[in-house]
Amino acid sequence: MELDELRQQIDDINSQMLSLFAERMRISRQIAQYKLEHGMEVFQGSRERQILDTVKKNAPEGMENASELFFQTVMDISKCLQFQELTSSETKNVYKKADFSKHYVTAVPGAFGSYSQMAADKLTPDHEPLFFSDFEDVFRAVESGRANFGVLPIANSTAGSVSLTYELLKKYDLRICQATKIKVSHCLAAKRHTKIEDVTIVYSHEQAIMQCSDFLRSHGLKAHHYANTALAAEYVSDSDEPYAAICSEKAARDLGLEILERDITDAKENYTKFILICKDNLIPEGANLITVSLALPHQKSALYRLLTKFSVAGLNLTMIKSRPVANTDFDAVFYLDFEGDVSEPNVIKLMNELGDELSYFKFLGNYKEI
Repeated sequence: MELDELRQQIDDINSQMLSLFAERMRISRQIAQYKLEHGMEVFQGSRERQILDTVKKNAPEGMENASELFFQTVMDISKCLQFQELTSSETKNVYKKADFSKHYVTAVPGAFGSYSQMAADKLTPDHEPLFFSDFEDVFRAVESGRANFGVLPIANSTAGSVSLTYELLKKYDLRICQATKIKVSHCLAAKRHTKIEDVTIVYSHEQAIMQCSDFLRSHGLKAHHYANTALAAEYVSDSDEPYAAICSEKAARDLGLEILERDITDAKENYTKFILICKDNLIPEGANLITVSLALPHQKSALYRLLTKFSVAGLNLTMIKSRPVANTDFDAVFYLDFEGDVSEPNVIKLMNELGDELSYFKFLGNYKEI
């Protein structure tokens, strides 16, 4: 048999499968509506398990798992469509329009000359910075009302995600209301008349150290973590030891440090993403990114099934990360970014579905990147 004939057979089967799929979805909708009208639970796990057990039992040898996955996906799509049809598109949250043009107090980690301060200048142009050495203090300042907003790094194109920021987003009931990227070009700075061969220890934030690991290794320099790049520069400036800091050139100049080497990052195109956090559900005009966090059950294909929900809703995931939960047996919380607007019915219905179905689900913000 020729290849074209085999392909024609596949096309014929696909046509039959599509027709049967549409018919199955139509009947499943009728069943869901019947259950709703008669006060019955719409989604019944025992019935689903019964179907899957029968499928595995009757599947051709060697195709048991593949057959189970196929029917599981069909049922997941069915449930998504049922939820869209039976669930209200009214949001459960109250949102406020964001205005970043006014004068605000913005909590910032570090000091003048830090990359966080550069991000704050971009995100809230008319602001009074309130500096803190600790990331959690930024969250506390916003939560208590001492600051209107807070700025924090969340990811770097070279070193990856900033773990502590994600952990604090889970801990505090605050929202992301805007984001931006800052190009990062680190330098090695020390007190005047210090030579690079005399440097004993280099101080900087752990992300900056990771971003400059090749430079440090090639020069045999030992690095110690510090709370912030600009604060590390301050520490070096105040010390009598031959220390150096990895920081921005602006921080080095502001503190009167001598720049020993410029542009020492491993990747020349090195960017850090910063987020702006606030207490209210503030949403700027043109918001097109949504961040949520959630926990998945310890079940086979749980993540795959979650992704099915986004596909059925027609939403594009742009980022997914997992973070371990402390004091658990390797439980994890997932953080997802996807394109969308919380005023769109498909977005509202998906978030309502996730909130109803999962043991932990948290909306972290609808914003745009500037």
